[in-house]
Amino acid sequence: MKKLSLLAVVTLLVMFVLPAFSEIPGDAIPPVFAGGWTAPVKKNMRAFKSDLELAAYLRQIAEKQRRARQASAKSAYSDAAAPAPTTAGSVAGLAKAENESITNVQHSGVDEGGIVKLHGDHLVVLRRGRLFTVAIGGNALKPISAVDAFGPDIDPRNTWYDEMLVSADTIAVIGYSYERGGTEVGLFNIDGTGNLAYRSTYHLRSNDYYSSRNYASRLIGNKLIFYSPLYLNSYAENPFQSFPAVRKWHKGATAAEFQRIVSATNIYRPERNLELNYGTALHTVTVCDLSGGDFKCEATAVLGPPGRVFYVSPDAVYVWVNDWVNRGDQTRTQSMVYRLPLDGSSPSALGVAGAPIDQFSFLESSDGNLNVLVRADSVGDGMWGAEVAAGDVALMRVPLTSFSDGSQDVPTFNYRKLPKLSGYTFQNRFVGHYLLYGTGSGWGYPQQTGRSNLVAVRWAGGEVNRILLPHGVDRIEQLGNDAVVIGTDGTDLQFSAVRLGEWPEVADRFTRKGASQAELRSQGFFYKPDGPDSGILGLPISTPARPGYQHLFDSSSAILFLRNDSLHFEEVGELVAQSDKAVDDACRASCVDWYGNSRPIFVQGRVLALMGYEIVEGMIGEGQMRELRRVNYAPDRVHARVIAGE
Repeated sequence: MKKLSLLAVVTLLVMFVLPAFSEIPGDAIPPVFAGGWTAPVKKNMRAFKSDLELAAYLRQIAEKQRRARQASAKSAYSDAAAPAPTTAGSVAGLAKAENESITNVQHSGVDEGGIVKLHGDHLVVLRRGRLFTVAIGGNALKPISAVDAFGPDIDPRNTWYDEMLVSADTIAVIGYSYERGGTEVGLFNIDGTGNLAYRSTYHLRSNDYYSSRNYASRLIGNKLIFYSPLYLNSYAENPFQSFPAVRKWHKGATAAEFQRIVSATNIYRPERNLELNYGTALHTVTVCDLSGGDFKCEATAVLGPPGRVFYVSPDAVYVWVNDWVNRGDQTRTQSMVYRLPLDGSSPSALGVAGAPIDQFSFLESSDGNLNVLVRADSVGDGMWGAEVAAGDVALMRVPLTSFSDGSQDVPTFNYRKLPKLSGYTFQNRFVGHYLLYGTGSGWGYPQQTGRSNLVAVRWAGGEVNRILLPHGVDRIEQLGNDAVVIGTDGTDLQFSAVRLGEWPEVADRFTRKGASQAELRSQGFFYKPDGPDSGILGLPISTPARPGYQHLFDSSSAILFLRNDSLHFEEVGELVAQSDKAVDDACRASCVDWYGNSRPIFVQGRVLALMGYEIVEGMIGEGQMRELRRVNYAPDRVHARVIAGE
């Protein structure tokens, strides 16, 4: 479990022990070049017709699993989390949010749950179980309001408030409660002056959605989209008692108040025999309309095994699920990818090989194809699964029109075998016309790698290039049509600018001595362009260098800013934290920063650095950063200001 044993987590991350179920043969991914494919007759997946049909199907699965356990003494599958499938209701074509984006997102127009958002002239910050607002309009930098990120009658113990999104004047806080056993959605009002007010809380029956890399929620227009897995007990006398359901919280709320939100006619399965030897999961995507006063939600689910990766493009939700099948003395993957259109039409599926690393392994490209990097020994991105992917590497490329009812497998010629790199902390990203990938130190101690490889693949044509780097690959980010690759050489933090033209090449390199990156999540980085080939990037750093997992417990030392001018880097400067002035915040919930605590913020022409409870403003003049001012918005200080009427 994510948050109950920190010692176990740190031990796992430092040792990088592969799970027992990684013994999948390398030939699970075909070594064949991607080619064309005549699409099958278009069919969508079918839903169950009734609860009776669904119950009968679950009984069949239970009997198969019973026989499989009797026939094999192999250990059971561990706790890889579950994927997400279907989205009900049309969210395509909705107007984009009017606010300037301050979040480093995978797709423009698809916002992701995070720890800091913008509402008009106010920053909204989620930190350690509380919500805060800080005024920035009219050149201000002033704490305004602070409230608990949970309801007044809720015991926050054993609950983690991870991410939030802002839609109009509504803030949605997404968390997971071990106490109440499900996803918790708290709704708050925010007005034009930045004042916060608690509105209501809803609980959705689910298992933990946590991923060391992915985010559980997305926002398109005023539609909140979030994924939640639910592992089913196929032997339960009444399996529907544990199905996805929602209740509105109030003091004294009981389990009997949960109202089921997924009917059998909204649960889909592929037209093939799923083995499901190691468990059965409902991968549920819930869509909630935040435009009204009520919390109106619709959900769609797909049946599959527990292993999963969840990806949201501007047009669809994808869920890749993988199971392990025994064939004599060999264990092989059995994988499916589901496509759930955001226009409300029925989902479709394909049989596939291997599994992606994380959401960045996907690209729904504008030429009408789905491109996915897969590895043979990957368990999906649930919990820390993305950190231990291994095995052969391939690029799968298929037309979107090839998705059907799940009876078809992607042909071997639609996979392009790619170079396999050593190391477990595998990073990948689609940038422009290229897929980039490599390995680094990740959550572990900074490692001296000598010269490592960055692989650059033209995803449409398949041409493969290797680029030698004097550092590992711990982060890959987009700089316009090009990329920056960031990693440690064991001592220093290195930034390599990679030009992605007719052939990829390193254009420049910057070294920050004695440092490491202090935030591992994608949203820790931000690039603000000010021209087609220029801009400023910001990244939280730690000095001295430290293990990656340390960001769970300690704030960043500083945020480093670099100027990019046609892929030449110049240091602008750093905005530094004053951690020695930290105060006891009397934390009651979410007291470990699983989603990070530092962000560079470029907003309204200003440069800000969020580091723990500090927000520092800098000004760039003559190519150098100087600190203008800072504010500490810690709870006791905010409370004092509000009481004083400041």
